[in-house]
Amino acid sequence: MTISKLGLVCRGMAMGIAEVIPGVSGGTIAFITGIYKTLIDSIKAVDKEFLTAVTKFRFREAWALINGPFLLWLIIGMATGVIVGVFGVSYVLEAYPEILWSLFFGLILASVPYMLSKLERRSLSSIVLLIVGALIAYGITTIPPSEGSTSLVYLFFGGVIAISALVLPGISGSFILLLMGLYTTVIPTIKSFLESQQLDDFIMLAVFGMGCITGLLVFSRIVSAAFEKYHDATLALLSGFMLGSLNKIWPWRNPTRILNKDTGNILDIGPDRISNFVNQEGIKILSEQSVFPANYYTEPQALLCHIAFFIGLIIIFFLSRIQVKD
Repeated sequence: MTISKLGLVCRGMAMGIAEVIPGVSGGTIAFITGIYKTLIDSIKAVDKEFLTAVTKFRFREAWALINGPFLLWLIIGMATGVIVGVFGVSYVLEAYPEILWSLFFGLILASVPYMLSKLERRSLSSIVLLIVGALIAYGITTIPPSEGSTSLVYLFFGGVIAISALVLPGISGSFILLLMGLYTTVIPTIKSFLESQQLDDFIMLAVFGMGCITGLLVFSRIVSAAFEKYHDATLALLSGFMLGSLNKIWPWRNPTRILNKDTGNILDIGPDRISNFVNQEGIKILSEQSVFPANYYTEPQALLCHIAFFIGLIIIFFLSRIQVKD
């Protein structure tokens, strides 16, 4: 499959934006646009043979081994997507969260049947793994976010774990960061460094980046081996992860427990008290409950949310068609 440079940049942008949003996976975008296997193989190619070529200054050979042109244009797109996501999507997430979550709910929901259509054969074990994956992912989405840490060691291992989203469709790197308490550290640090290049920000991002590189090299080999030996089982499990993660991106979620960062007090709040707390500074939401629009604590914007949902479905349809055309 030959993909144009523009096609790779656009795919990369979509993956980069996805990585900024908790609940959405860049690996999912790679899968539905037909570059997933090429991406995994390219990352996995960073091995002993590649390092030998580099140390012997055979750069052209090393570049060919890792499919350099493919990675170059994809990374350019991803970097652009991350910047757009950090500044643009983060603003939309704050200003119009219900509409944005509806869009991504449609994206993920439509991705599940697409991934399942790639099963070589349907079996009872695939159904069981789909259910198991969904239950695991759902369970993860109910875990309260931790306070995390800004230590460099914690940042490194956060990068190792979070980057799994790039090679595991259905696993959101941003959501993993959220669970580890690092989302509110990494994303603002990226924004701060882009606005004013400070040494402290650079060190934190460099350590996080080294963790990401380490995680990529490890997970790419694991996933590649799993797909080669247990293709249908792996695909069914990852599809289940995506299905279960929908709980995290349901558009209408009422906060049920909050943390006052100033006092350290944890409060359980009911629907009648939500508006008194959620918009205050120094308040962190620890747990939420998915509700129907009629029971949402503020204006549900149901019509716009439904429109955004169907746009998400349409986007996945057209992205999946790109694979066939290319």
